[in-house]
Amino acid sequence: MKDEKIYDARISKEEIENLKDTIRALYLADDIPWVIGYSGGKDSTATLQLVWMSLKEMNPERLKKPVHIINTDTLVESPIISKWVEHSLEIMQNSANDQNLPFITHRLTPETNNTFWVNLIGRGYPFPRKKLRWCTDRLKIQPVNNFIKNKIVEHGEIILVIGTRKAESTNRARTMAKYEKLRVRELLSPNPTLANELVFSPLENWKDDDVWIFLMQYKNPWGLSNHELQTLYMSATEDNECPMMVDKDLPSCGKSRFGCWVCTMVEKDKSMEAMIANDQEKEWMSSLLEFRNEFGNEEGDRERRSFRRMKGNLQGNYGKLFHGPYKKEVREQWLERLLSIQKDINENGPKEFRSLELIRLEELQAIRRIWVNDKHEFDDVLPRIYERVLGKAFVDPTWLHNENFQAEEWDILKKVCSEMYPDEELAFEMMYTLIDVENKASDVNQRKNILDDINKTLAKTFYKDETDATEYYSNMMVRKKENGGKYNEKFLDYQPLETEFEDNEDE
Repeated sequence: MKDEKIYDARISKEEIENLKDTIRALYLADDIPWVIGYSGGKDSTATLQLVWMSLKEMNPERLKKPVHIINTDTLVESPIISKWVEHSLEIMQNSANDQNLPFITHRLTPETNNTFWVNLIGRGYPFPRKKLRWCTDRLKIQPVNNFIKNKIVEHGEIILVIGTRKAESTNRARTMAKYEKLRVRELLSPNPTLANELVFSPLENWKDDDVWIFLMQYKNPWGLSNHELQTLYMSATEDNECPMMVDKDLPSCGKSRFGCWVCTMVEKDKSMEAMIANDQEKEWMSSLLEFRNEFGNEEGDRERRSFRRMKGNLQGNYGKLFHGPYKKEVREQWLERLLSIQKDINENGPKEFRSLELIRLEELQAIRRIWVNDKHEFDDVLPRIYERVLGKAFVDPTWLHNENFQAEEWDILKKVCSEMYPDEELAFEMMYTLIDVENKASDVNQRKNILDDINKTLAKTFYKDETDATEYYSNMMVRKKENGGKYNEKFLDYQPLETEFEDNEDE
């Protein structure tokens, strides 16, 4: 009886043939170009394979419109998966050309100013978490949306083909069911965030096992092995097994999570942990896992961050201030750690990863500009960290900076401030910021807003320490309350359990 239930759950050959007919009909229905999202995982592979098989069986003369295959490289993908995807896209494009199919591959990346390291190490954004999920939009959504918007401008409309399935989660099922009701054409749902984009999900009713059965029974049409993909999933499970259609109570390979190796939205990166545990040749990734666990550790994270928000203002709840960006010394330590890991992999890692860049030169250049220009850290320490770790000169041909004050002056100022104001936590920051503001405004044409800049600096840095800042903020809220003004009620009126406090509500 149990076997019959299992058999009924399997995707049938007839269903697959019907789905291929549907794909062909949708393709021929209009001139709207298609965009297929490809992550390298099982769902996107199965989706692309279905479309590929469907078009390959058509008369070549009818393949008039392009099908764009897009992959988003966040620049912090799991190196193993990133290498697999890079190789896959290359094979795909060559195979599409050889088979005269209208597929065009694209690898999208976030803008340099929006990468993970530029935000974490450069700006000092707290690591992503439940109430501060700044990474997904910047690293994944924006590059895709920019690509799609350009195609919409070019063609007026596009159809996005993705491998989302209702079985992935209750929330996913609920969302897909909602947009089913809004369908403007058969099987095509509107995108809630982008006008003139229709979404087609051919696998919407498939289970994990359906996906694997399809991939194992149908040969990959662009020439890669789906068994290699299965091996990747197997390596990312704790028991190194990929049970399919054996026992419905067993977990499927589909539960393995492939994504960014820096991801802190999950408590533990079980997929990477399993990869390392299951394969001795992947032990070189242990340093990545250790670093991720280090900067993603909630314990003691408040102490690593300034008690002011990103713009220098005070904000808080329940008698405590929200903490903002990471302090200068923390950002520098993490950069040095990241470069050291990269150097070790380049020198001692597997051959195919000897040229791996954990952080690109363009990102380092962007971080340098944030530190020196935006944060007024005129000691310009980044090139020295780079040269100390990697043993070579830092290349930055477009760098323009007033070098009246550098590391030597920085050290002198720091010493003077620590001697004269040993209890003033922000005295040094106030001084180096004021000096840098004045230095940058030395030209007559640049002095227009200097008084505003000075006032802003003083407003951000006149607190003695966090206790002093908390008292100041509390008194300000009390005065607003007494005068009938709008004030932060949560800060004054309610004292919660320690676990209720959240200090990550905005950037």
